[in-house]
Amino acid sequence: MPKPNIWVLVADAARARVFHVERPNMTLAPALGRELIGPRLQSREIASDRPGRTFDRAGEGRHAKEPPTDPARHAKGQFAHDLAGLLDDERKQGSFDRLIIVAAPQFLGDLRNVMSKQLRDLVADEIAKDLSKLPPQELQEHLGDVLAQQSREG
Repeated sequence: MPKPNIWVLVADAARARVFHVERPNMTLAPALGRELIGPRLQSREIASDRPGRTFDRAGEGRHAKEPPTDPARHAKGQFAHDLAGLLDDERKQGSFDRLIIVAAPQFLGDLRNVMSKQLRDLVADEIAKDLSKLPPQELQEHLGDVLAQQSREG
């Protein structure tokens, strides 16, 4: 039986990189050939208009309406959704058999919330750390134990 094809997603809410694990040395190589960039706008840049005004139900007071969600938070959730969709498309094409996710804790939760069951089933390991800015060599040093474990299991 052939060894599984392992991908490693390294992401935060602003950028993501995907690597495939090359055997036999378990080294990381770019899988998609590009870095994926999410939104970098602050909430004030996304929602530049003043909020609408409303009357209180009781009394004469008026106050500004609060947006139901923070616009920057919404944009980060959309990036997670887009990223999960891209990975799901690659999964359907058989690009990988196992996925290791390394993401900032909040973004990892965002990803979990939008991943399909089929994609979640391929997640071999998760690391809740923001290592997105590390170069591949340093990233590989941080993932040494995880990659070694995957090598033994595969």
